[in-house]
Amino acid sequence: MTGTAKKVWFITGASRGFGLLTAQQALARGDYVVATARDPHSVTAALGEHAHLLALRLDVKLEAQAITAAQQAVARFGRIDVLVNNAGYGLLGAVEEASAEEVRALYETNVFGLLNVTRAVLPVMRRQGNGHVINISSVGGYSAFAGWGAYASTKFAVEGLSEALAMELAPLGINVTVVEPGFFRTDFLDASSLISTRDRIEDYAATVGAMREFAAGVNHQQPGDPAKLAVALLQLADSAKPPVRLQLGSDTVERVRAKNLFVETEMARWLDLAVSTDFAPQQKAA
Repeated sequence: MTGTAKKVWFITGASRGFGLLTAQQALARGDYVVATARDPHSVTAALGEHAHLLALRLDVKLEAQAITAAQQAVARFGRIDVLVNNAGYGLLGAVEEASAEEVRALYETNVFGLLNVTRAVLPVMRRQGNGHVINISSVGGYSAFAGWGAYASTKFAVEGLSEALAMELAPLGINVTVVEPGFFRTDFLDASSLISTRDRIEDYAATVGAMREFAAGVNHQQPGDPAKLAVALLQLADSAKPPVRLQLGSDTVERVRAKNLFVETEMARWLDLAVSTDFAPQQKAA
């Protein structure tokens, strides 16, 4: 399929945020969109009725629903060209404050849910011999922040899965990109998308407590424009040679550069110890 041909998009978490805006942009240019959410009525309420739109019920935690949704997408539009794994939410709190139940629930959506949908859609793309999987990560999926440890760990998982998928799927004609947005002016920091740990430990007031105050203060004042991110995702989907990673937002670019420099500097400082653990080279016989 050429970059300018009409595409069939399969988008999770499409009732609001990045998912909704991407669906709107794709429909506006004449593409076909399978927009999924736990309540499909929320999708049609946001997007309206459209001949190119199929709104489907999908709780990404339920693999059977993911398989059914992929089948319904193909039955309606004949193919799936772009999968946008967007569904997810945040958990704010220190690693020690996060309960086992809170972390498991986070992984069920952010990691296992993404895997459920990906496994449901990939057979379609393999039969086609092409496709593009776009996994929405975060700046926190490349560089963690205090207070976001559990959430970042789910996005670090998405990054690792995406790297491996890119290697596995490239010979089959399928591209994979993991997108790393910075702070965008969506409702991510609202209670609808962000959960704070039930437990609070006073010893973390200077780190995690400060992050809670920062998150509350920056909400709806973030530097990133979500409408521009949606346009960028369309440009990404049209690329003949998309990247494995795409940083979106100047704050992400700055953070990634800083981490890369830190890792290189620290590795150089510890290089002698790092390489000292190899077996000694064998001496050749005279």
